[in-house]
Amino acid sequence: MKSKKSVIDIQKMKADRDKITVLTSYDYPFTRIMDQCGIDMILVGDSAGVVVAGHETTLPVTLDEMLYHTRAVVRARPKALVVADMPFLSYQVDLREARLNAGRLVKEGGAEAVKLEGGAHLVDTIRAIVAMDIPVMAHIGLTPQSIHRMGGYRVQGKEEAQANQLLRDALAVEEAGAFAVVLEGIPQQLAQRITGELAIPTIGIGAGPHCDGQVLVIHDILGLCEKYAPKFVKKYADVTSVVTDAVTRYIAEVKGGEFPTQGHSFN
Repeated sequence: MKSKKSVIDIQKMKADRDKITVLTSYDYPFTRIMDQCGIDMILVGDSAGVVVAGHETTLPVTLDEMLYHTRAVVRARPKALVVADMPFLSYQVDLREARLNAGRLVKEGGAEAVKLEGGAHLVDTIRAIVAMDIPVMAHIGLTPQSIHRMGGYRVQGKEEAQANQLLRDALAVEEAGAFAVVLEGIPQQLAQRITGELAIPTIGIGAGPHCDGQVLVIHDILGLCEKYAPKFVKKYADVTSVVTDAVTRYIAEVKGGEFPTQGHSFN
């Protein structure tokens, strides 16, 4: 039987050169399926705001919404490590609030680690949460909560100065105690350099093949999100067409009197 993954197991995978697989999940049924497939880590992402709730960005997502999605994921009792995103404004105000909100995601949500966006400027926050014995995954590069500062979803680290800052960010979050770091939307050569410099695992998304692991949004790989189609996404299935076919047939059968039949009725 597959054993429950811990942050120690995830870190050991880097040492063993065993690629780390991560997908987002926001509910019970998808979590059950991907966990049965053997996913290593499940990220309860604030991307739920875009792919589930229909917002244009992740910024409107609240802590209560993240708690709801995290609880739904945890009810599937996954063997994968469950990491919950800290949404915008849940950790940026002050250290006390950051600690409290991280604690709520663990205590009330059932998460086993939290993820927050930002580099060197957030080392005090990372240290404060880690000091509570809550594992922290960092996230640098293209950070969706910083979309207004970045001027949109743009690749980060193309310029030498910015690349050097991202390397400093990576080293800073590692030193602060992060157990892993997401590298999003950066050139693959920079991601390779950062991965080689760090002792903790790097999880790439739009950062090339040299990271210690990869993460994608489940709705993206299933073809369920039509809001955007970033270059780094690979669509592994077209679930939209499957759902469309089922709903179309249902409508036709109900209107045509073919459903429900006696076999679907009670006497």
